[in-house]
Amino acid sequence: MLEVNSLCSGYGSIPVLNNLSLSVSAGEFVGILGHNGMGKTTLLKTLIGTLPVTSGSISFLGQDITRSASHRRARTGMGYVPQGRGIFPGLTVRENLEFAAAAAGKKGVACVEDVIEEFPRLRAYLDRPGGALSGGEQQLLALARSLVQNPKIVLLDEPTEGIQPSIIEEIIDQLKILRQSRGLTIVLVEQNVDFIRALSDRVLLIQKGTISAQLATDQLTDAIAIGDFAGIDH
Repeated sequence: MLEVNSLCSGYGSIPVLNNLSLSVSAGEFVGILGHNGMGKTTLLKTLIGTLPVTSGSISFLGQDITRSASHRRARTGMGYVPQGRGIFPGLTVRENLEFAAAAAGKKGVACVEDVIEEFPRLRAYLDRPGGALSGGEQQLLALARSLVQNPKIVLLDEPTEGIQPSIIEEIIDQLKILRQSRGLTIVLVEQNVDFIRALSDRVLLIQKGTISAQLATDQLTDAIAIGDFAGIDH
């Protein structure tokens, strides 16, 4: 589904990704684990198109999207939930979802109702400003908003950041349900080892802008297996 070959990217003259390669199959949940500053968020921003590729290539669903604009990537089935959620705090939950539907060229009412069926917690808050929700509820809204566009793959950046444990468990359960009901594919950037282990089929370790190793999720129980990543929450 997603093929990344020898990818280089960064911020202006500052390189971050360094000949990074990875592949993700349809229906797979792939975790990406690493310290801050190793290129995790840069990778997702480059995949979705908000950062330009300096060299290398990205292929999605058999099409070269290396130079495609981010809105074109979204319309071909690539969803993105950024670190910090990125919702519109002044808009209601309903308006956040309708905006996402309109951006995808879809009819808002039907799309919103469909996604609310999958996120029943949000139904009671449809007329509440997004900024009035708790951090965990905002994360659910951000995920729901990405799904309004009916993506084939979702790029999730640090979804547990600043969220209480009870909501983290709810997000895990919700993502497992979506995997079954939608056949969703996910690339998950995270530092919470328990969260990434609960969801991922395999985990890629990123160091200095490149993939340094691949681990089975059961290897994450062994501190030796993750080496320099022992400082990550677990």
